[in-house]
Amino acid sequence: MILRRATIEDAPALAELGRRSFCVAFEHLYEPADLAAFLEAHKTTDAYAAIIGDPRQLVMLAEQEGRTMGYCTLGLDSEYAVHSDAAKPIALGQLYIDPALTGQGVGAKLMGWAMQEAQDRECDAIQLSVWSENFGAQRFYTRYGFAKIADIEFWVGKQCDHEFLFEVRL
Repeated sequence: MILRRATIEDAPALAELGRRSFCVAFEHLYEPADLAAFLEAHKTTDAYAAIIGDPRQLVMLAEQEGRTMGYCTLGLDSEYAVHSDAAKPIALGQLYIDPALTGQGVGAKLMGWAMQEAQDRECDAIQLSVWSENFGAQRFYTRYGFAKIADIEFWVGKQCDHEFLFEVRL
């Protein structure tokens, strides 16, 4: 497995993986119309091309023999900064793994990159949101020192998800 920065050419593969991963984990929570609108707004080739092309976003891709195994996004301007006294937080926006590869070390590799990138940029915290009932993800992040610092909301159409804001200090 190799890690490399995503390019615009990777946008279709990231959109497919992002859409598939989101649906496997969360599709059952939403009305079909709300889910469709969310996917159209956030999990398209154009949406990923915009993230990859944004200089304030970093996107790392894990692949093996040309197969996209997972990816991680970091936002240099954390939208969650208001919830913390961290001076220079970075936001982990997405850490998505091919559902068939969960537990095979892909997430750990990408998390290692995210933590090193934050340290290299002299950030003092990494922040992320996680669904309050996504216990597997919460256990994963806790292993890296993340802890809940706030309750926040995540909207998909008319559905408001109760999320936890997690942070780890560096």
